[in-house]
Amino acid sequence: MKTVVITGSAKGFGYAMLKLFYEKDFNVVIVDVDEKSLNAAKKELESLNLKGKILTYKVDITNENEVSKMIEDIIKNNKTIDIWINNAGVNQPSIPIWCLDSKVINRLIDIDLKGTILCSKLIMPIMLKQNSGQIYNVEGYGSNDATMMGLSIYGTSKRAVTYFTEALAKEVSGVSKNIYIGKITPGIMITNFIGNDVSNNRIELSEKTKNVYNILGDRPETIAKFMVDRIVNNNKNNVKFAWLTNRRAMGRFIKALFGKKNNFFE
Repeated sequence: MKTVVITGSAKGFGYAMLKLFYEKDFNVVIVDVDEKSLNAAKKELESLNLKGKILTYKVDITNENEVSKMIEDIIKNNKTIDIWINNAGVNQPSIPIWCLDSKVINRLIDIDLKGTILCSKLIMPIMLKQNSGQIYNVEGYGSNDATMMGLSIYGTSKRAVTYFTEALAKEVSGVSKNIYIGKITPGIMITNFIGNDVSNNRIELSEKTKNVYNILGDRPETIAKFMVDRIVNNNKNNVKFAWLTNRRAMGRFIKALFGKKNNFFE
């Protein structure tokens, strides 16, 4: 039975993906810093009464020692780690760069960029030893060079994640044909992420932003199904799985002209 590890998977998009993997008879590993959410996620998965093992770890992905110990323990319990998804991320306060506290900038970059790099670095020796495995990194606003006031540091981190993922895929291709690196591009998801910043302060969304989210946004469960189906069946390196394509976005805007859009903020 294969094992999947998803960081930031006690709730939201990470949990939605993990649940689908569990329903496909994977061993699943819930990784998060929120112990209450970890316990709730584990309890819900256990209620499904399926075949796979469920492991939970309260781990800060920016802490090399914590991540290393977790990987060691997973291998001890499950023998292999077949899929690793770097999903954990935080949002920034919706203010200009020069108004951001340096501690906020450092913490956001540590989680959204350096955490992805660190986890990828630490899991690669395991996958090389296995001569198999998949690593996926979640893109976000800024990955395609888009800019917006209030998302400058978050966007910088996500643009760097895109470059890092492509660089990692190229390096891996020279040492193994059985390890696949890929990008997950979910688009706009309606989760707690969009309304809370790295310090867990509330972000007040403008009516214009809410309107765009109502047109282009989706629940994480919808996007998770699309991604998990593709990950399970993937056999290529340097792939990109994108939900909110230009074609899909255009279709949403056309439908919105006729009043067909969601209302996530009622």
